[in-house]
Amino acid sequence: MIAGIVIAFVAILTVLRAVRIVPQARAGNVERLGRYYRTLGPGLNFVIPFIDRVRPLLDLREQVVSFKPQPVITEDNLVVDIDTVLYFQVTDPRAAEYEIANFIQGVEQLTVTTLRNVVGGMDLEKTLTSRDMINSQLRGVLDEATGKWGIRVNRVEIKAIDPPKTIKDAMEKQMRAERDKRAAILTAEGQRQSQILTAEGEKQSAILRAEGERTSQILKAQGQSQAIDEVFQAVHRNDPDPKLLAYQYLQVLPQLAQGQGNTMWVIPSEVTSALNTLSRAFTESLPASRVTGADGRHERSAAGSEAVAEAERAAAEAKAAAEDSELGPRQIEARRPALGADGVSNPDPAHAVRPDERP
Repeated sequence: MIAGIVIAFVAILTVLRAVRIVPQARAGNVERLGRYYRTLGPGLNFVIPFIDRVRPLLDLREQVVSFKPQPVITEDNLVVDIDTVLYFQVTDPRAAEYEIANFIQGVEQLTVTTLRNVVGGMDLEKTLTSRDMINSQLRGVLDEATGKWGIRVNRVEIKAIDPPKTIKDAMEKQMRAERDKRAAILTAEGQRQSQILTAEGEKQSAILRAEGERTSQILKAQGQSQAIDEVFQAVHRNDPDPKLLAYQYLQVLPQLAQGQGNTMWVIPSEVTSALNTLSRAFTESLPASRVTGADGRHERSAAGSEAVAEAERAAAEAKAAAEDSELGPRQIEARRPALGADGVSNPDPAHAVRPDERP
């Protein structure tokens, strides 16, 4: 009975050692009598108990290994700590098992040495801005060295580059200065654009105002031209005589002294001609009528008297306007021809009769 139990136990143990189940993406090397025999693939596998020995299974999936920061000296003699991440995959379980004792440690040391060679030929600024170039160089060197180990390096990434604290402070000051510079440049550009747009707007506004004023002046000139033309045509249609024109001229004289800034008013020389014309208008011989005397001399009619009185009033208003503008009446009398009591112009200024002295 005991012998049967022992035989059964040995048989079960032999079966269990003869059957090996390998998971997916795993591989195991088989040694027969201490020598490599074959590699077990995923699934059910059979080996000879007590003769074949199965090594620990290897993971065939892509693996990620993060190495601790390594000090590296740059070309400008600055020590920086570089932290790298390695992505690799076992492609040949036999080579990974028998070509190197510990492929993880081998990859780490190879990465450090390659990194020091690559970064040693760069300065700090180039090292900080050339991560892609460093990654590609590391990958090329590691692929060439780890190929015989049955390992394929897929990617090498630099996770961090830490310069010394003093360098960090200097870099922060430099970056702050660059930002301030860019901000000042952007502010100046904005102000310049604003001034340009403001100047363009003022220019367009001035152009529009000038065009409006020009159009307004043109319309005013056209209106004045039409008004003058209408007056001219009306004058020529009605054919006024010199007496009417002289009377209108005397009526306009008081308006010449109405300006507030007039400190001196000079009566034009045309006033004498106007007064002579107006005098002749009332002293010319009229047709014989009941108011005409026997000696051929005529008496003033009521209409003539009114005209003379109106002329005298106009002269008096001109004199008063001249006195308001600080021009003495003597200057006016010296420039205006005198009218006698009979309405005849007196060329002698000494015999001029003032309006308030006439009978």
